[in-house]
Amino acid sequence: MGVVKMSSGVFSGCNMEPVRLVRAVVTLVVIFTSGCGAHIPSGPVLKMDQALLIFYNRLSQDMDVLYTTDYCYKCVYQRLVQVQANHQNASAVISTKFTLSMQVESRTRNATLCRWSEKYEEGGHYCVWIQKSDNGNNVTCIHTVEKRAHNSCMPILVAALSLAISSLFLVVAPYVHRKCRTWKFARTICCQKPQYSLDNDETHAGNVEGSAAKVKATRLRSLDTFRGFALTVMVFVNYGGGGYWFFQHAPWNGLTVADLVMPWFVFIIGTSVVMAFRSMQRRGVGRLQLLQKITWRTLVLLMLGFCFLNYSPRDGPLSWSWLRIPGVLQRLAFTYFILALLQTSWGHQDQQQKGRWWSPIQDVVLYWPQWLIIILLEALWLCVTFLLPVPNCPTGYLGAGGIGDNGLYPNCTGGAAGYIDKWMFGDNMYRYPTCKEMYHTTQPFDPEGILGTINSIVMGFMGMQAGKIIVFYKGKNIHILCRFLVWAIVLGTSAAILTKCTRDEGFIPVNKNLWSLSYVTCMGCSSFLLLGGVYFICDVRGWWGGQPFIYPGMNSILVYVGHSLLGFYFPFSWEMRFQASHWEWLFQSLWGTALWVMVAYLLYRKRFFLKI
Repeated sequence: MGVVKMSSGVFSGCNMEPVRLVRAVVTLVVIFTSGCGAHIPSGPVLKMDQALLIFYNRLSQDMDVLYTTDYCYKCVYQRLVQVQANHQNASAVISTKFTLSMQVESRTRNATLCRWSEKYEEGGHYCVWIQKSDNGNNVTCIHTVEKRAHNSCMPILVAALSLAISSLFLVVAPYVHRKCRTWKFARTICCQKPQYSLDNDETHAGNVEGSAAKVKATRLRSLDTFRGFALTVMVFVNYGGGGYWFFQHAPWNGLTVADLVMPWFVFIIGTSVVMAFRSMQRRGVGRLQLLQKITWRTLVLLMLGFCFLNYSPRDGPLSWSWLRIPGVLQRLAFTYFILALLQTSWGHQDQQQKGRWWSPIQDVVLYWPQWLIIILLEALWLCVTFLLPVPNCPTGYLGAGGIGDNGLYPNCTGGAAGYIDKWMFGDNMYRYPTCKEMYHTTQPFDPEGILGTINSIVMGFMGMQAGKIIVFYKGKNIHILCRFLVWAIVLGTSAAILTKCTRDEGFIPVNKNLWSLSYVTCMGCSSFLLLGGVYFICDVRGWWGGQPFIYPGMNSILVYVGHSLLGFYFPFSWEMRFQASHWEWLFQSLWGTALWVMVAYLLYRKRFFLKI
């Protein structure tokens, strides 16, 4: 046991009067020797991210204990428990995900007696003694620890260390094998490393002493690797991420690991559109054929998302009571369709033009019709978001509603975005948004709604810009990497200005549910940096072949649909027995993710790639 926090001046420093010091020490000794373990009322069994908090009221008046979460923006305090007077106690199970702000109020005087903020640890038992201070004028709340918490980070540390050792072995083993083969056969002529082309589907011709010789077509490894990395993290997150809060979506504003993968995936869609369509256009595929192809692919993605990934075993496959019209694949399909139309209509400029004043930015200027459409779309998002009148809500509201913003706008979740989706889809939307638990919202809100799809297109267009840079400056790796860096700096600076480098106080907070402009610029910055790094390692230097992420990256549709349909069946998952720690859940999440990577690897060996 030990003191966690004291308030209201039990110890005000080392200059206390001797009598007061002795009284305080005696009080603490009585608390420690008596403990709270013998008086702990029987309660529920603690699960992950939970702790037990027991309040002891040593005053002659009833108390209310109120709480709020520091992550919850301007949230109204909620009642946690009521403690009766005269040495009565009450217990409550609390969440350990975020820091809690608590205050004790007298029911008779309606006054706050003491308050504190504390980040409690998982599995711990904590006691709070509400009593008079040593001088008898103030009320103090003394914290003691009856049962120490266990280390909730230990499972993920062990998993990270194991993955690091495994990755190191997979990197070192082929290197040692190659060295042994070199020493054994004493090669005198070194084979030249294969040169990877910069297009995922294109064959180039090279002249060898005046005669044309075909060069083997290869894919841009960094694209498949980046796509596969995003998809692997997405699968891990969808399996629960070991139950850790930072592997789940943020309640409203802010970023977690789960909020990163979707925009990365959209970014790579844009890059792949440029590379693939350029290849098809150079092979002589006409615009009509391209339109047929993108229309078919869009319809297939829509049907997959609408029919197969909309299934609820509880209500049956054809129940209209739960049917959700928006969805992840639906958004990806619509985003792909718009990007493909842009590339089909104004994507034929791929030759450098020198001698013009705008030559240094020709990868932007030559595509001015595309930029004009994207700017108009973003202007539409800004106007609708901040100017559309929403009944009973402030214009331009971006909050979660519920108990947030001092409880003034309980039914305004998402502002204009939520209003438009509800007008379009009614209740056929996502009914359990990430803000529901923390903000106590009652309105359905879909993170894949209509207004957010506009910024999804903008995010994909940033990926198209990355593809144009690779096409225009093919063979000039320094130019490519420098332009990636410039774009990352521009987008990162824009995100910092929009957010004022804060989570909730900026002009436009980073918000994945709304796909806010700051969220898109922030994720665009990270996408350019990550793609540039993978491009340098895989395609420029050839230090890494992209394994194992390249395998799911080359079969992304199969892995995504497969894990969504079969992911919660054995052997990918099972009913967990140990609910009090992260060990089993983390093992299950890693196991299911690893199995899908293995499936993708086996299909890669068989040269089976599901294409639409």
